[in-house]
Amino acid sequence: MPFKDNVVWITGASSGIGEALAYELSRRGAKLVLSSRRREALEQVKQNCSGNPNYIFILPLDLSEFGQLPQKTYEVLSEFGRIDYLFNNGGISQRSYAVDTDFEVLRKVMDINFLGTARLTQAVLPAMLDQQSGHIVVTSSVMGKFGTRLRSSYAASKHALHGYFDSLRQEVHDHNVNVTLVCPGYIKTNVTLNALKGDGSQLGEMGHGQEEGMEPEAFVKKLLPAVEKGKQEVYIGGTEVMGIYLKRFVPRLFHWILRQVDVT
Repeated sequence: MPFKDNVVWITGASSGIGEALAYELSRRGAKLVLSSRRREALEQVKQNCSGNPNYIFILPLDLSEFGQLPQKTYEVLSEFGRIDYLFNNGGISQRSYAVDTDFEVLRKVMDINFLGTARLTQAVLPAMLDQQSGHIVVTSSVMGKFGTRLRSSYAASKHALHGYFDSLRQEVHDHNVNVTLVCPGYIKTNVTLNALKGDGSQLGEMGHGQEEGMEPEAFVKKLLPAVEKGKQEVYIGGTEVMGIYLKRFVPRLFHWILRQVDVT
Protein backbone atom coordinates (compact mmCIF):
# COMPACT_ATOMS: atom_id res chain seq x y z
CA MET A 1 0.00 0.00 0.00
CA PRO A 2 1.45 3.41 -0.94
CA PHE A 3 2.78 5.41 2.03
CA LYS A 4 2.90 2.32 4.28
CA ASP A 5 5.77 2.66 6.80
CA ASN A 6 6.84 5.97 5.23
CA VAL A 7 7.48 8.88 7.59
CA VAL A 8 5.04 11.66 6.68
CA TRP A 9 5.21 15.09 8.36
CA ILE A 10 2.00 17.15 8.05
CA THR A 11 1.78 20.79 9.10
CA GLY A 12 -1.64 22.30 9.67
CA ALA A 13 -2.70 18.83 10.84
CA SER A 14 -5.24 19.91 13.47
CA SER A 15 -8.13 20.62 11.05
CA GLY A 16 -9.29 20.75 7.45
CA ILE A 17 -7.06 19.26 4.76
CA GLY A 18 -4.29 18.39 7.21
CA GLU A 19 -6.66 16.50 9.47
CA ALA A 20 -8.14 14.59 6.52
CA LEU A 21 -4.62 13.72 5.36
CA ALA A 22 -3.78 12.39 8.81
CA TYR A 23 -6.77 10.04 8.85
CA GLU A 24 -6.20 8.69 5.34
CA LEU A 25 -2.43 8.26 5.72
CA SER A 26 -2.85 6.62 9.13
CA ARG A 27 -5.28 4.17 7.55
CA ARG A 28 -2.61 3.40 4.95
CA GLY A 29 -0.02 2.59 7.63
CA ALA A 30 2.18 5.69 7.43
CA LYS A 31 4.29 6.90 10.34
CA LEU A 32 2.90 10.36 11.01
CA VAL A 33 4.27 13.58 12.45
CA LEU A 34 1.34 15.89 13.19
CA SER A 35 2.09 19.58 13.62
CA SER A 36 0.12 22.76 14.24
CA ARG A 37 0.06 25.32 17.01
CA ARG A 38 -2.60 23.54 19.14
CA ARG A 39 -1.42 20.41 20.96
CA GLU A 40 -4.92 19.58 22.26
CA ALA A 41 -6.37 19.55 18.74
CA LEU A 42 -3.50 17.39 17.50
CA GLU A 43 -4.06 14.92 20.33
CA GLN A 44 -7.71 14.67 19.28
CA VAL A 45 -6.71 13.99 15.69
CA LYS A 46 -4.34 11.29 16.90
CA GLN A 47 -7.14 9.64 18.89
CA ASN A 48 -9.35 9.64 15.79
CA CYS A 49 -6.72 8.01 13.57
CA SER A 50 -7.32 4.35 12.76
CA GLY A 51 -3.67 3.31 12.48
CA ASN A 52 -1.07 2.31 15.06
CA PRO A 53 -0.89 5.07 17.71
CA ASN A 54 2.81 4.32 18.14
CA TYR A 55 3.24 5.51 14.57
CA ILE A 56 1.94 9.00 15.40
CA PHE A 57 4.24 11.69 16.81
CA ILE A 58 2.65 14.93 18.03
CA LEU A 59 4.91 17.93 17.42
CA PRO A 60 3.36 21.37 17.99
CA LEU A 61 4.99 24.25 16.15
CA ASP A 62 4.35 27.79 14.95
CA LEU A 63 5.52 28.38 11.38
CA SER A 64 6.15 32.06 12.13
CA GLU A 65 8.74 31.07 14.77
CA PHE A 66 11.47 30.45 12.21
CA GLY A 67 14.23 29.81 14.74
CA GLN A 68 12.52 26.76 16.21
CA LEU A 69 12.05 24.90 12.92
CA PRO A 70 15.53 23.30 12.67
CA GLN A 71 15.11 21.98 16.23
CA LYS A 72 11.66 20.59 15.35
CA THR A 73 13.23 18.80 12.39
CA TYR A 74 15.87 17.31 14.67
CA GLU A 75 13.10 16.00 16.94
CA VAL A 76 11.39 14.26 14.01
CA LEU A 77 14.65 12.66 12.90
CA SER A 78 15.37 11.56 16.48
CA GLU A 79 11.92 9.93 16.63
CA PHE A 80 11.80 8.19 13.24
CA GLY A 81 15.29 8.47 11.72
CA ARG A 82 14.14 9.82 8.36
CA ILE A 83 11.52 11.98 6.64
CA ASP A 84 9.96 10.61 3.45
CA TYR A 85 7.20 13.16 2.87
CA LEU A 86 6.75 16.72 4.05
CA PHE A 87 3.21 18.02 3.54
CA ASN A 88 3.56 21.80 3.90
CA ASN A 89 -0.10 22.42 4.66
CA GLY A 90 -0.07 25.03 7.44
CA GLY A 91 -1.29 28.49 6.55
CA ILE A 92 -3.61 31.42 7.12
CA SER A 93 -5.86 33.47 4.87
CA GLN A 94 -6.85 37.15 4.64
CA ARG A 95 -9.99 39.09 3.65
CA SER A 96 -9.55 42.84 3.24
CA TYR A 97 -8.81 45.43 0.58
CA ALA A 98 -5.09 46.17 0.23
CA VAL A 99 -5.57 49.84 1.17
CA ASP A 100 -7.28 48.78 4.42
CA THR A 101 -4.76 46.09 5.39
CA ASP A 102 -2.24 46.87 8.12
CA PHE A 103 1.33 46.12 7.09
CA GLU A 104 1.64 43.75 10.06
CA VAL A 105 -1.17 41.64 8.60
CA LEU A 106 0.69 41.41 5.29
CA ARG A 107 3.85 40.47 7.18
CA LYS A 108 2.07 37.79 9.24
CA VAL A 109 0.49 36.16 6.19
CA MET A 110 3.84 36.10 4.37
CA ASP A 111 5.67 34.84 7.46
CA ILE A 112 3.34 31.88 7.95
CA ASN A 113 2.37 30.93 4.41
CA PHE A 114 5.68 31.54 2.64
CA LEU A 115 8.67 32.15 4.89
CA GLY A 116 7.72 29.55 7.50
CA THR A 117 7.06 26.96 4.82
CA ALA A 118 10.35 27.76 3.08
CA ARG A 119 12.29 27.65 6.36
CA LEU A 120 10.85 24.30 7.41
CA THR A 121 11.62 22.89 3.98
CA GLN A 122 15.20 24.16 4.24
CA ALA A 123 15.52 22.37 7.59
CA VAL A 124 14.19 19.08 6.17
CA LEU A 125 16.13 19.11 2.89
CA PRO A 126 19.53 17.94 4.19
CA ALA A 127 17.98 14.71 5.49
CA MET A 128 16.23 14.05 2.17
CA LEU A 129 19.39 14.80 0.21
CA ASP A 130 21.41 12.48 2.45
CA GLN A 131 18.94 9.62 2.00
CA GLN A 132 18.62 10.44 -1.74
CA SER A 133 14.84 10.32 -1.59
CA GLY A 134 11.91 12.38 -0.44
CA HIS A 135 8.81 14.22 -1.53
CA ILE A 136 7.79 17.76 -0.62
CA VAL A 137 4.10 18.55 -1.06
CA VAL A 138 3.04 22.19 -0.80
CA THR A 139 -0.56 23.33 -0.32
CA SER A 140 -0.81 26.45 -2.42
CA SER A 141 -4.18 27.60 -3.83
CA VAL A 142 -5.78 28.69 -7.07
CA MET A 143 -4.78 32.08 -5.59
CA GLY A 144 -1.22 31.02 -6.32
CA LYS A 145 -2.11 31.30 -10.02
CA PHE A 146 -4.27 34.44 -10.02
CA GLY A 147 -5.54 37.05 -7.56
CA THR A 148 -8.96 38.40 -6.62
CA ARG A 149 -10.34 41.24 -4.55
CA LEU A 150 -9.87 41.00 -0.77
CA ARG A 151 -6.96 38.55 -0.98
CA SER A 152 -3.89 40.60 -1.93
CA SER A 153 -1.72 39.38 0.95
CA TYR A 154 -2.93 35.80 0.70
CA ALA A 155 -2.45 35.66 -3.09
CA ALA A 156 1.02 37.19 -2.75
CA SER A 157 2.06 34.50 -0.26
CA LYS A 158 0.78 31.72 -2.52
CA HIS A 159 2.43 33.18 -5.65
CA ALA A 160 5.70 33.25 -3.68
CA LEU A 161 5.38 29.53 -2.97
CA HIS A 162 5.26 28.79 -6.70
CA GLY A 163 8.39 30.78 -7.45
CA TYR A 164 10.34 29.18 -4.60
CA PHE A 165 9.26 25.57 -5.07
CA ASP A 166 9.44 25.61 -8.88
CA SER A 167 13.08 26.65 -8.45
CA LEU A 168 13.68 24.08 -5.72
CA ARG A 169 12.28 21.30 -7.90
CA GLN A 170 15.03 21.99 -10.44
CA GLU A 171 17.71 21.91 -7.75
CA VAL A 172 16.73 18.60 -6.15
CA HIS A 173 15.71 16.62 -9.23
CA ASP A 174 18.98 14.71 -9.48
CA HIS A 175 18.73 13.72 -5.81
CA ASN A 176 15.46 11.80 -6.24
CA VAL A 177 13.49 14.41 -4.29
CA ASN A 178 10.11 15.37 -5.75
CA VAL A 179 8.17 18.61 -5.33
CA THR A 180 4.39 18.81 -5.82
CA LEU A 181 2.51 22.10 -5.69
CA VAL A 182 -1.19 21.62 -4.93
CA CYS A 183 -3.72 24.30 -5.88
CA PRO A 184 -7.06 23.72 -4.13
CA GLY A 185 -10.14 25.65 -5.09
CA TYR A 186 -12.91 26.02 -2.53
CA ILE A 187 -12.50 23.30 0.12
CA LYS A 188 -14.91 23.18 3.06
CA THR A 189 -12.50 24.08 5.87
CA ASN A 190 -12.18 26.84 8.48
CA VAL A 191 -9.66 28.81 6.40
CA THR A 192 -12.13 31.64 5.72
CA LEU A 193 -13.52 31.55 9.26
CA ASN A 194 -9.99 32.11 10.60
CA ALA A 195 -8.94 34.60 7.91
CA LEU A 196 -7.44 37.90 9.04
CA LYS A 197 -9.22 41.18 8.44
CA GLY A 198 -7.29 44.34 7.67
CA ASP A 199 -6.81 45.17 11.35
CA GLY A 200 -5.55 41.67 12.21
CA SER A 201 -8.75 40.42 13.83
CA GLN A 202 -10.40 37.21 12.65
CA LEU A 203 -13.12 37.36 10.02
CA GLY A 204 -15.23 34.91 12.01
CA GLU A 205 -17.55 33.85 9.19
CA MET A 206 -17.56 31.34 6.37
CA GLY A 207 -17.47 32.60 2.81
CA HIS A 208 -20.13 31.39 0.40
CA GLY A 209 -17.60 29.58 -1.75
CA GLN A 210 -16.14 27.77 1.24
CA GLU A 211 -19.58 26.70 2.47
CA GLU A 212 -20.30 25.10 -0.89
CA GLY A 213 -16.80 23.71 -1.33
CA MET A 214 -15.44 20.19 -1.61
CA GLU A 215 -15.20 18.16 1.58
CA PRO A 216 -11.59 17.72 2.79
CA GLU A 217 -11.91 13.93 2.66
CA ALA A 218 -12.89 14.07 -1.02
CA PHE A 219 -10.01 16.45 -1.69
CA VAL A 220 -7.50 14.07 -0.11
CA LYS A 221 -8.84 11.15 -2.18
CA LYS A 222 -7.97 13.16 -5.29
CA LEU A 223 -4.67 14.51 -3.97
CA LEU A 224 -2.88 11.35 -2.85
CA PRO A 225 -2.97 9.54 -6.23
CA ALA A 226 -1.42 12.65 -7.81
CA VAL A 227 1.32 12.65 -5.17
CA GLU A 228 1.95 8.95 -5.75
CA LYS A 229 2.44 9.69 -9.45
CA GLY A 230 4.89 12.50 -8.69
CA LYS A 231 2.77 15.21 -10.33
CA GLN A 232 4.52 18.57 -10.34
CA GLU A 233 1.35 20.68 -10.02
CA VAL A 234 -2.20 19.64 -9.18
CA TYR A 235 -5.47 21.60 -9.42
CA ILE A 236 -8.39 20.27 -7.34
CA GLY A 237 -11.76 21.93 -6.81
CA GLY A 238 -14.92 22.97 -8.62
CA THR A 239 -15.50 25.37 -11.49
CA GLU A 240 -13.23 27.94 -9.83
CA VAL A 241 -10.25 25.86 -11.02
CA MET A 242 -11.16 26.89 -14.57
CA GLY A 243 -9.90 30.36 -13.66
CA ILE A 244 -6.34 29.08 -13.99
CA TYR A 245 -6.92 28.27 -17.67
CA LEU A 246 -9.03 31.35 -18.39
CA LYS A 247 -6.26 33.61 -17.10
CA ARG A 248 -3.72 31.79 -19.25
CA PHE A 249 -5.65 31.89 -22.52
CA VAL A 250 -8.16 34.80 -22.26
CA PRO A 251 -6.79 37.07 -19.51
CA ARG A 252 -8.81 40.19 -20.37
CA LEU A 253 -12.07 38.24 -20.33
CA PHE A 254 -11.06 36.52 -17.12
CA HIS A 255 -10.35 39.77 -15.29
CA TRP A 256 -13.71 41.14 -16.47
CA ILE A 257 -15.45 38.02 -15.10
CA LEU A 258 -13.68 38.37 -11.75
CA ARG A 259 -14.97 41.93 -11.37
CA GLN A 260 -18.55 40.68 -11.78
CA VAL A 261 -18.59 37.67 -9.47
CA ASP A 262 -18.89 37.22 -5.71
CA VAL A 263 -15.41 36.26 -4.54
CA THR A 264 -16.23 35.81 -0.83
